[in-house]
Amino acid sequence: MSGTDQGHLTGLAALERRIAADLERIEAMPRDWMPRRSGPEGAPLYDVVIIGAGLSGLSIGFGLKRLSVDNVLIIDQSAEGREGPWITCARMDTLRSPKQLTGPDLGLPSMTYRSWYEAIHGEAAWEAVGKIDRADWMDYLRWYRAITALNVRNSTMLKGVTPHGDILALDVEGASGAERLYARKIVLATGIEGAGGLSVPKFVSEGLPRDRWTHSGEEIDAERFVGREIGIVGAAASAFDWAVASLRGGAASATLFARSSEFPKTEVLAWTNFPGFLGHFADLDALRRWRFMRRVFDLKTPPTNEMYQAAHAYPNFRVELGCPPLSATMNGDRVRLDTPRGAFEFDHLLLGTGYQIDLGLRPELAAFVDQIALWEDRFSPPEGEEDPGLGRYPFLGPNFEFTEKMPGMAPWLANIHVFNNGAVPSLGPICNGITGLKYGVPRMVAALTRGLFLADADTHYADLMAYDEEHFRPEDRGTR
Repeated sequence: MSGTDQGHLTGLAALERRIAADLERIEAMPRDWMPRRSGPEGAPLYDVVIIGAGLSGLSIGFGLKRLSVDNVLIIDQSAEGREGPWITCARMDTLRSPKQLTGPDLGLPSMTYRSWYEAIHGEAAWEAVGKIDRADWMDYLRWYRAITALNVRNSTMLKGVTPHGDILALDVEGASGAERLYARKIVLATGIEGAGGLSVPKFVSEGLPRDRWTHSGEEIDAERFVGREIGIVGAAASAFDWAVASLRGGAASATLFARSSEFPKTEVLAWTNFPGFLGHFADLDALRRWRFMRRVFDLKTPPTNEMYQAAHAYPNFRVELGCPPLSATMNGDRVRLDTPRGAFEFDHLLLGTGYQIDLGLRPELAAFVDQIALWEDRFSPPEGEEDPGLGRYPFLGPNFEFTEKMPGMAPWLANIHVFNNGAVPSLGPICNGITGLKYGVPRMVAALTRGLFLADADTHYADLMAYDEEHFRPEDRGTR
């Protein structure tokens, strides 16, 4: 082992000792207070099952553990170490968020990314960091999972949910096959696709074979780029990430097509990042939330300056602004795009077209999707402020919970809590990235513990009535 590697290990070991001391000093894990219950026929019953072991799922799990709610299981369909987008479908060099943003640390300085980075590389190296390297961020999350010692099961997919009395039955499939789990509450920490799926233009899905296009939310073998002429649809951040990735991968050329005549320039999350908005957006009335979200969604995510410049550094990169593809067909072995400026041909098409909200696309919700209330079911916007896309989002309660389309139809939906992109119009951008995480996770953890305590209130009362521990003994006067 080199001296540098030894130094890294020593630095992390010291940091981990500090974390343990910090947690003890703030009484992070009080006494065990959760009553133990069993599922049907004595099966294990989890208090909470979190779907998704990425940034959000791990943070919620740690938040619960800090409050001594430890009968929690986190499952993720990905292999260990590949949760979330960071080293799979994300292609930017660095995170788009400023390096000083915090979140999964839940207010504990010694658990921040900065503390982890400085323990490995030193304080001077941190000062030199512009933005956080994407792969380093994934390494931090792996370390975070290890030190929090959460109960995580990888390569396990949620297939369906059904009510079972006052609890939920989860059908999952993992490496050992199908299995049924039981939980009192579920958290869907399933990221940007968690309330729908990939947004693919019809001219692509209906005009091209499936193997001739790839969405930014999918992985692709780098060898697919070598020597190929690549077309890119979209003008926001993911489109430029595609351009740079393909050209670095050896593409002969990359041509980006945009409907608009100019690129988006405003990163709306920078405006939202203040305590009033992130902390209390959910307390606004429906009309104000609707209006805020219409504006937020109207401001598309711009490319980063770094990726924009990296793409334009290649002489074989081309941009066609104000030139939306009208149709896509195969011309022999080539993809043909027809546009207002004529026809273009490529070997492969890459999509930077974002994601769509459609709960019907989620297999885990299929059995009861028609019972879930959407914004369009609960809110009628003023004339001129209609927005069908916004109306398709789930209309959640204050605890991130699904609500019923018809009162009394499915009260058990209140035990399914949504911490993914679908929750944004109801709760604000506190559940879809790093920026709002430090506001969203405490709110979600409070919602879960509140629900669990209220459901067990009678049990706690009975425990109080039986409580007779002695703290004062006048006969123990000791000696003088």
